[in-house]
Amino acid sequence: MDDHGRGSGPRPPDSGEDPLDPGTPDPLPYEGVWRFTAPAVDASVPQARHAVRDLLYRQGVPVSDDLVHGLLLIVSELVTNAVRHAALLSPLLAVEVAVGAEWVRVSVEDNHPYRPTALEAAHSETGGRGLLLVREVTREAGGVCDVEHTSSGGKVIWAALPLKSVRVS
Repeated sequence: MDDHGRGSGPRPPDSGEDPLDPGTPDPLPYEGVWRFTAPAVDASVPQARHAVRDLLYRQGVPVSDDLVHGLLLIVSELVTNAVRHAALLSPLLAVEVAVGAEWVRVSVEDNHPYRPTALEAAHSETGGRGLLLVREVTREAGGVCDVEHTSSGGKVIWAALPLKSVRVS
C-alpha cells in the first residue's frame, strides 16, 4: 500500500477557516490529510484498515475506541465494495483520511462510474448490506456520508464523523 500522506501540509477541505486570515488558529498537531493507494484486491481490505488505524494512533488523533471501531468498519466496507464491484474498471483504489479539529473523514475512491445506493438486502442474502451499515454507523456517531463523482469519471464514497461521539436514539 503506497502512502502519499501529506501529513501536516494542506488542511482538510471544508474546514471553514481561512489560512490567509491571521486570526485563524494554527492547526492542531493531528490535523491533516493523508492518502493511501492500493490495488483493488482482497488483501487491500485489511491493509487499508490497519493503515487507517495506525495513522490515527501515530498522529495522536483524539479518537475513542468506539469511534475507531466505527471508522475501521466503514473503511472495510468501502474498500470491500471497491474491490468487489469496481476492480474491473479500476485496478487501483485510494483511501483518504482527513482530520480536522473536531472531525475525521474517511473516503474510498475508485475509477468506476457506477454510483451505488444503499439497498435493502433480502434476509436470505449474505451480502448487500455494506452501504446500509456504513450509513447506520455514520448516523449513530452523529456524522454524515455521501457518494460523489470525481472529475475523472469515477466516484468517491466518504463518511465524516465527529471526534466527540454523539449517540442518536
